[in-house]
Amino acid sequence: MKTSIVLGLGSLFLLAMPLAAAAPSYNSTAPIAYMQDLSSGAVLFARDADRRIPPASMAKMMTVYVAFDLLKKGEIKPDQKMRVSAETWRKWNNQGSSMFLAVNSNVTVTDLLDGIVTLSGNDACVVLAEGIAGSEEAFSDLMNKKAKDIGLASSRFGNSNGWPDEGRTIVTARDLARLAAATIRDHPELYKRYYSKDSFTWNGITQGNRDPLLGKVKGADGLKTGHTEEAGYGFTGSAEQNGRRLVMVVAGLTSFNGRVDESVKFMNWGFGAWKAVPLFAKGKTVDVAKVQLGSAREVKLIAPRDLALTVPRTAETDRVTLRVVYDGPIKAPTAKGQQVASLIVSGPDLPRQVMPLVAGEAVAEAGVFGRLWAGLLSLFGA
Repeated sequence: MKTSIVLGLGSLFLLAMPLAAAAPSYNSTAPIAYMQDLSSGAVLFARDADRRIPPASMAKMMTVYVAFDLLKKGEIKPDQKMRVSAETWRKWNNQGSSMFLAVNSNVTVTDLLDGIVTLSGNDACVVLAEGIAGSEEAFSDLMNKKAKDIGLASSRFGNSNGWPDEGRTIVTARDLARLAAATIRDHPELYKRYYSKDSFTWNGITQGNRDPLLGKVKGADGLKTGHTEEAGYGFTGSAEQNGRRLVMVVAGLTSFNGRVDESVKFMNWGFGAWKAVPLFAKGKTVDVAKVQLGSAREVKLIAPRDLALTVPRTAETDRVTLRVVYDGPIKAPTAKGQQVASLIVSGPDLPRQVMPLVAGEAVAEAGVFGRLWAGLLSLFGA
């Protein structure tokens, strides 16, 4: 059963703070554009964000995510070497973006990931895919399974590098943003290690990162460009400033320079036209929830990080509604720090914002006597 509790502003410190105003307007030159503030969950802009499109090299983010997941689990190692077969070399050595891998050479996972993220190497993607799963087709199955796990509901992957494949590989801007957010959230150290390099040198050839935000927008640190004749020019990017992290996607642009200009302008708008208003500090108790058949009858719901509301920079004072929502009562056992609820913020002219709340302490399953006692209490409505 969904449980919803409305928190009145009078019990908080928010009664007179700036909250609501008409959403800032933006005129994007991209036919497809999407931006989300990951700090609050607020969608700041969406244009045709659910249209299914070919991703071009932005599909490589999914290949990298799968590799990050396997590295985290210890199923592959950073220094593990993978062989460049003659067949793969012949097909991909000079097909689109290339790392320029040598035929029959053995390349580490670390170098292949640098070749994918920084150089957008089509050859690096296929060598990594074959080394992990035995074939690119089998690796695509891993991509699709992981895509389902992280909620990419409208996307599927038919290859590891986004090369045109008669429509088998298809995504949406919203899903690309979800993929970027999952990469940053689930693998922060690996994200920091591999994304945002200015350049990478392999086989005596130095190539620059095509990320249009690097060096142009403060706090920019990823993610991936894409371009084919079919898809046009696209980019999925992220930047963090003063604790706010934004993810943006643009697609269908008609030129390299157009992609650079629009990406920089769009991200600057996201930081400039919107601001964060603090709600709860990290570790602050927001509410309590009942626990079913646990060693404790209640658990504190706390902020896992500083939680802030995203509002237009020109906002005026108004009222917002804060709701704590969870499937209740929460079933034991529950681990400390486990997400068990969401804080939903809504208000006039504000984008809906959803933030996580976690258990403040571990709650074990009740023992036999605890279960009997809980049963007796339920008979009397306690």
